[in-house]
Amino acid sequence: MAVLKLEEMTTSQKLMAMEELWEDMSKNLDDEILTPKWHKTVLAERENQLENGETTFENFDTAKEELLKKFA
Repeated sequence: MAVLKLEEMTTSQKLMAMEELWEDMSKNLDDEILTPKWHKTVLAERENQLENGETTFENFDTAKEELLKKFA
């Protein structure tokens, strides 16, 4: 088994290692591990809220700009 010497790796190398690990792991994981039940429940609730007109989408750039004005 190969051992990663994290203290000797650059941030870029660590990110590439994480990507490779995730790609390899995702081939063997079932859907329930990749997307937990609670996440599916939240998404379904939000979809219902959209369909019922209880919520709307906000443009990301607009929301980001408003948050920057508020907290900057």
